[in-house]
Amino acid sequence: MGSALLPYLGTEIVIPVCAVVGIVFSLFQWYLVSRVKVSSERGATSPSNSNKNGYGDYLIEEEEGINDQNVVAKCADIQNAISEGATSFLFTEYQYVGIFMIAFAILIFLFLGSVEGFSTKGQPCTYNKEKMCKPALATAIFSTISFLLGAVTSVISGFLGMKIATYANARTTLEARKGVGKAFIVAFRSGAVMGFLLAANGLLVLYIAINLFKLYYGDDWEGLFEAITGYGLGGSSMALFGRVGGGIYTKAADVGADLVGKVERNIPEDDPRNPAVIADNVGDNVGDIAGMGSDLFGSYAESSCAALVVASISSFGIEHDFTSMCYPLLISSMGILVCLITTLFATDFFEIKAVKEIEPALKNQLIISTVLMTIGIAIVTWTCLPSSFTIFNFGTQKVVKNWELFLCVAVGLWAGLIIGFVTEYYTSNAYSPVQDVADSCRTGAATNVIFGLALGYKSVIIPIFAIAIAIFVSFSFAAMYGIAVAALGMLSTIATGLAIDAYGPISDNAGGIAEMAGMSHRIRERTDALDAAGNTTAAIGKGFAIGSAALVSLALFGAFVSQAAISTVDVLTPKVFIGLIVGAMLPYWFSAMTMKSVGSAALKMVEEVRRQFNTIPGLMEGLAKPDYATCVKISTDASIKEMIPPGALVMLTPLIVGIFFGVETLSGVLAGALVSGVQIAISASNTGGAWDNAKKYIEAGASEHARTLGPKGSEPHKAAVIGDTIGDPLKDTSGPSLNILIKLMAVESLVFAPFFATHGGILFKIF
Repeated sequence: MGSALLPYLGTEIVIPVCAVVGIVFSLFQWYLVSRVKVSSERGATSPSNSNKNGYGDYLIEEEEGINDQNVVAKCADIQNAISEGATSFLFTEYQYVGIFMIAFAILIFLFLGSVEGFSTKGQPCTYNKEKMCKPALATAIFSTISFLLGAVTSVISGFLGMKIATYANARTTLEARKGVGKAFIVAFRSGAVMGFLLAANGLLVLYIAINLFKLYYGDDWEGLFEAITGYGLGGSSMALFGRVGGGIYTKAADVGADLVGKVERNIPEDDPRNPAVIADNVGDNVGDIAGMGSDLFGSYAESSCAALVVASISSFGIEHDFTSMCYPLLISSMGILVCLITTLFATDFFEIKAVKEIEPALKNQLIISTVLMTIGIAIVTWTCLPSSFTIFNFGTQKVVKNWELFLCVAVGLWAGLIIGFVTEYYTSNAYSPVQDVADSCRTGAATNVIFGLALGYKSVIIPIFAIAIAIFVSFSFAAMYGIAVAALGMLSTIATGLAIDAYGPISDNAGGIAEMAGMSHRIRERTDALDAAGNTTAAIGKGFAIGSAALVSLALFGAFVSQAAISTVDVLTPKVFIGLIVGAMLPYWFSAMTMKSVGSAALKMVEEVRRQFNTIPGLMEGLAKPDYATCVKISTDASIKEMIPPGALVMLTPLIVGIFFGVETLSGVLAGALVSGVQIAISASNTGGAWDNAKKYIEAGASEHARTLGPKGSEPHKAAVIGDTIGDPLKDTSGPSLNILIKLMAVESLVFAPFFATHGGILFKIF
């Protein structure tokens, strides 16, 4: 079989060093952002050279009235209001989620401990009966610990992301006075802080957990990596509540602000007279930033866990080859270094001078990171894997060459890029699909809705083919392990993906602050240009999240089938087929819950905003201040209350099916939910993104065609706003939450597999 070039000690050094490099780099980016002052110090400027935009900043400062202390003070006040709102919401959410976390941890311990009746005696190993493995009670204890570790890391990831975003939003607004290039760099650097912190933290915590667990487990790697799967479950269960809760919060505020402000009162977006405007800006941070951070951390943790579980029962685990075993972690380590170089292309190597350069700069990030990562994967594969080895394949060992595994990771990486670009084509207003949707607004909101839905359904085709090809290639070469590393390939550039994704809400907030602080029309145009590019990149980020969720879910499904000792999943047996058809229904049930939650929360918001406009004298004239706090409270209360039923549906389904119907029916449920969930998630995200950018296309009036549809307040524009409002819960609540549904059910089934295999299927045993 041969051995890897990288020695054991090398692996022990490389992984933590790469993680620490990622953390240091993110702190350095944060330091650069912090040098933009949000205070009334005269002459506080940004860290970049004074002459970078072709002529001295001083001239621009005079031209834009940059040293107007009043504007800076207003920006600081608005930033504080947004930051306080976001922090208080997350603390409230985490209190509820904390209770759930402890309750579920107890459940994991009780269920897994009861597999062998809480016995402390060693058991024969599942795949090698001659060897003795650690007792089931140990797996129960360590799975519980890793679940809590994953949950806490996920919560911290989301919280740090939100803190960074609320720190950077006003700084981006202030830099926009000096030109669009300066504002772009601040927004992008802030996104990079979040991306690198999350990728490095996820890697470091997982690596430390493996090494600490190894002290107890010793040679029993099968038990060790079975216990580690709790890490992925913890990460994703927190992400579910973050995504659903944050999504309901942000969209209740957004829909309320848009319907009353823009459609009824005809005031601009983010107008300070609108009572829901602070809640809307808070929502961008808790939904798009904290939710997205937890979500991608969950994907990363699960794909690593799925790969490690399969590897532990393959030749890597049997021969105790630690370097090969850590192949998934080494790919992630290489990913951090690649993303670090890629980030420098956006912030240091090239200067953005015009609005039209923003979107290409962000797209280039994806291309550069993918090309460099392909080289990185080749280096990791040739140094860290033996030339040939065996991979567990449903009861048999399949011989695999190292170049085949390289292709598995690469196919996942490039499938991610294809999904990203297809998403961009369908959601960017630079291309015909969104322009057609905008054009359909001439005849009112109904045709806009019809065109938007059609676009969403059509946008599913190419991503599904890309995922299908990735699955076929990776499974043919390396069975389920191939699919797990393909998912890791897609997520290997997570730091860049998250930087691009977080950039969107930061720019959106910056535009809101510019409007509320009463800055000039030109500055608002610059922040709008940043925001429009951010909308498209946010859609690309969601595409990545959904594509990787499909691969991760399938890899976890394979690991579950191996753990539950199911030899084949036969669709023709009634037990499996009933699971399949019920599983395919679950994403619809879940979407119905989340959509209705947004609707009912938005209803309360609309009533409150109307009440304030009707009862506060002088509000429309700008003489009185609206009561922002009440709107923030409505969003907070509604989202906390409404996130529990969808969360319970996802968390309880695998438990109920596994206990009452057994592992075969559960395997059907997982397959059904995966197949239907991916399609709905892609179409919902892209439909919402297209409606949003169709509205922005009309508002910007950048082309002759767009000007015939505008200006703001025209009938086509009102129709576009209605489409955008319908799309809000689709693209920011239901769509992104569905990828967590398919992953979370799979990882939960994997963690509880020993219990279901021993005690599950009560109903079929009785009858």
